[in-house]
Amino acid sequence: MIELYLIRHGKTYGNTLGRYIGITDESLCPEGREALQSYTYPQAEAVYVSPMKRCLETAKILWPELPVQSFHKLRECDFGEFENKNYLELKDNPHYQAWVDSGGQTAFPEGESREEFQKRCLEGFLEVLEAIRQADCKKAALVVHGGTIMSILAAYGEPKKSFYDWQVKNGMGYQARWDERDEGGIRLYEVEPIGIDSRLCTGLDLR
Repeated sequence: MIELYLIRHGKTYGNTLGRYIGITDESLCPEGREALQSYTYPQAEAVYVSPMKRCLETAKILWPELPVQSFHKLRECDFGEFENKNYLELKDNPHYQAWVDSGGQTAFPEGESREEFQKRCLEGFLEVLEAIRQADCKKAALVVHGGTIMSILAAYGEPKKSFYDWQVKNGMGYQARWDERDEGGIRLYEVEPIGIDSRLCTGLDLR
């Protein structure tokens, strides 16, 4: 069994304002850096990341001694017309209201659909699994985005849950076990939270 740590990047300025931050390449904000430095995360042997600044910076804080390998397909969703805006800025937008009414099922105007996004993320995840195989690694961390984690676990997490059931806060995530010899396809077993109230991540409660 291989242990995987799926970690959402630390908080950015846009996150503090509740904005949809997808393709906007923000750095971590001071609050985000402080929170990451206040926790002790599981040890990893290899680190795989989205190429966005917030993920690269998070990885360097959590595992400074390890090199990182980036995968373009692990990027966050392109929120299109909603990018870098929050609810207060969008509540009177009819396109936004239609998206909310759909339960988040419709495509983002001028952005990605959820199906396109999830397909891309899963393709990127398969690339990571192959890299893990090649590296003969037993403990690997993925520092990515909330939507990326949700896509991966909605597809492969056990027990099965819906996309939105896998939401995760900044700097938090999940541990899962992957059996590379599993003939039944890719499945992630024993999924447990990493973060507040978790035995897998210790430190201050910064809620």
